[in-house]
Amino acid sequence: MKVAFATTDEKNVNEHFGRAGSFAIYEMIEGGFCFIEIRKFADGMDRAVMDTKDTGPLHDSAVQNKVDRLADCKLIYLAEIGGPSAARLVKKGIMPMKVKEPVAIERALKQLAETIKTSPPPWLRKAMHKT
Repeated sequence: MKVAFATTDEKNVNEHFGRAGSFAIYEMIEGGFCFIEIRKFADGMDRAVMDTKDTGPLHDSAVQNKVDRLADCKLIYLAEIGGPSAARLVKKGIMPMKVKEPVAIERALKQLAETIKTSPPPWLRKAMHKT
């Protein structure tokens, strides 16, 4: 199962979904996780999404492009996300995981691995078995 992290520094979950210029992608494997790639949308802030805010179809298209490029991930950790974007992720079968404050990606991965190992909730068990 692939997991994405909205990040500005490739070490912490610390960015808004729409603003995120890059996502760190990891694969959850038996007993842990491994780094796959940094999926870049922009250097710094994703201007394609930010500059089209409140423009209707143009903005919707920019957000949908981001959702489509992350569609192989089952979870996306992020600092913030708007309701319409969250709905787009869920419709694609991706669960947005909002963090209350910046958290180290490695810490989030370790917690997720422990949850998977001990007692994953039903929605997580379902996500783990979808490919």
